[in-house]
Amino acid sequence: MRFYDCLADEASFLDDCLRGLAAPQKALAPKYFYDHLGSQLFEEICTLPEYYPTRTEMAIMEANVAEIARLVGPNVELIELGSGASVKTRLLIERARPALYVPIDIAERQLRSAADEIAALFPWLHICAVRADFTRPLRLPSFMGVPVKLKVVFFPGSTIGNFTPDEAAALLRGVRDMAGTGARLLIGVDLKKDKRTLEAAYDDAQGVTARFNLNLLARINRELGGDFRPERFRHKAFYDEALGRIEMHLESRYAQFVHVGGRRFDFRPGETIHTEISCKYAVEEFQALARRARFEPLRVWTDPDRLFSVHLLIAV
Repeated sequence: MRFYDCLADEASFLDDCLRGLAAPQKALAPKYFYDHLGSQLFEEICTLPEYYPTRTEMAIMEANVAEIARLVGPNVELIELGSGASVKTRLLIERARPALYVPIDIAERQLRSAADEIAALFPWLHICAVRADFTRPLRLPSFMGVPVKLKVVFFPGSTIGNFTPDEAAALLRGVRDMAGTGARLLIGVDLKKDKRTLEAAYDDAQGVTARFNLNLLARINRELGGDFRPERFRHKAFYDEALGRIEMHLESRYAQFVHVGGRRFDFRPGETIHTEISCKYAVEEFQALARRARFEPLRVWTDPDRLFSVHLLIAV
């Protein structure tokens, strides 16, 4: 297993925080959720009864992996964006037998751990783990000596929903440029559904999602010397039906101020820090968005309840 660190050591976390907290609508980028504790909390979220996306996407993959493997073909370069624990990927590797696996993630510890587990499960597989921010322009290292037929990008978990439609189209254009004409994109996309189901998924009864959201403030304290008091904020999640998206915020309980990077930021009671969106799409809506990025639909799979979708697309 090879490891490449393509993430610059620049103070981007601090820069992004200062810029986001100074905005009229304070905001923090969701990619910063995933320090070690945040990654653990997200894995816990994925097992919650209210959080349907992970188990539903997994069921779709299990039911259709033979067809997916046939359409993808063997001896490919399998590139996974935001690889996390790589659980769904194991199904693909076992059935499609790629020549090379390239997991990409921003969280180094989790990336190394997951890649080591994949290497132990599939000792025949070439693995090149890449620590990088896939939301920024990325040119992968040249992996010499591993013959591959084409590139297949795997983007599970409906992470594409964390971007506005315009941002998502731009991200997919970057993926297309990285992978090239003829590449395949296998992507999980959450479907539109009733407000109650959606809001429960992002505001669970056990409060795990609240801890996940609030951990972002604790991470700023740990890594950037901030003085947030997380107990002075509350987790807030709601579905905006007009925009077709969940919004997550951290709401200030009181009038207060905090310091980050030597700067002071004031909060009114009820003022929020916007931390995440999760856009939901009808199948046809997402296919239209993919076409904006020069991907054409090949196949789509859904569960019987139409909660979630998995799309196979080709770069044209």
